[in-house]
Amino acid sequence: MKSADGVAAPRRAAPALRELHELFVGGQVGSTYLDSTPVRRLVADSWRRSLATGVDPDRGGGQTSSAPVTVERLRSAHPLAPALPVIRRLLIDDAAESGVVVAVTGADGTLLWVDGDREACRKAELMDFVPGADWSERGAGTNAPGTALALDRELQIRGSEHFCRLVQPWNCTAVPLHDPTTGALIGAIDITGGASVASPQTLGLMRATGVAVENHLALLRASARGPVVSGEARLTVLGAARPTCRLERGAPAVLTGRHADILVLLDRHPEGLSADHLAVLLDDRDLDVVTIRAEMSRLRRVVGERLISSRPYRLTEPIASDMGDVFDALRRGDVAQALRCYAGALLPQSVSPGVARVRAELSSTLRAAVIASNNIVLLADWLKLPEARDDRHGWQMLHDRSPIGSPERAQAKGHLAGLDFDLT
Repeated sequence: MKSADGVAAPRRAAPALRELHELFVGGQVGSTYLDSTPVRRLVADSWRRSLATGVDPDRGGGQTSSAPVTVERLRSAHPLAPALPVIRRLLIDDAAESGVVVAVTGADGTLLWVDGDREACRKAELMDFVPGADWSERGAGTNAPGTALALDRELQIRGSEHFCRLVQPWNCTAVPLHDPTTGALIGAIDITGGASVASPQTLGLMRATGVAVENHLALLRASARGPVVSGEARLTVLGAARPTCRLERGAPAVLTGRHADILVLLDRHPEGLSADHLAVLLDDRDLDVVTIRAEMSRLRRVVGERLISSRPYRLTEPIASDMGDVFDALRRGDVAQALRCYAGALLPQSVSPGVARVRAELSSTLRAAVIASNNIVLLADWLKLPEARDDRHGWQMLHDRSPIGSPERAQAKGHLAGLDFDLT
């Protein structure tokens, strides 16, 4: 079973887990079989990815670089280098005789720094858990730092949940780290050791360390650049392009998917959202209040402290957006303008339940307005959008209302034939 904080299954399930791992990597059971077993969904999905990318379960962990100079160069240039004193103070200084190893990786999964209990570090070397080794999920299979980077979320991997057999005596907890300005993933911190490493207390410690590291980097950056002048923000969240937020006198900042989700939800809830409510709207299963607070702290560094207030979380002033432009035009009854402003579906890559609801509302409202307009030109423009590809009613209307012999009628007839073919 999985607890709310993502801790692995209880230890009594370990023998069954080892057996399932052997059956899976040995090809005796298929991928879908894992869905009906005690293997956590997070782990089962990671095993599938590891197998699909050709990770060898009999290999050690990562493949070690043969160029120490490269590691030193990566360390000196890495954005996490200034935060090492914070990591040492919170995790490493007390790990000298604790039996644990603390590691810092880059965003690509390369181990940059490995420190901690001397004997534990020596044992970890036997599985290539050393600076310069590739511990991404693609390189080393299911493991805490690699899978945390792959999913961009904190997690714990215990014993037989590791994909490679040589790593299975270990337990580990890892948290991803983000750039304080852009929110981009820049690396991860991992702690590896015995059974106690996969505890809720360790997960809480690692979360707190991640927040401390990001806040430290933000303070260093703020002191270097001086005060930031904020202004009216504009959000771009429609279509396939990366979401951005532009301040009045600044260049657009590219948003992470989670930050774009939050801004859209706050825009649609001017009354404000509690941390619990926001967590449910973002992900109805796995988010907790601590994670929400950390994300809001990162988001404020991107858009400014003044734009978002707390308790509840809400926008302190209206925020302009391409989504809002479409809604405003529809409220005015200007369907043509609404269609011109509509660059495509709202955050099409987002899996947030709250965003999915707004996405469906915006698309359905625009479609209904186009259909009700009885304007063939607007209808043809709507049908050019990817989401209208399977809109059989719309294509039938375009066919029936276009002049006989017109290109529009011919195109609609061909498209309808293709839709009917898919149903046969």
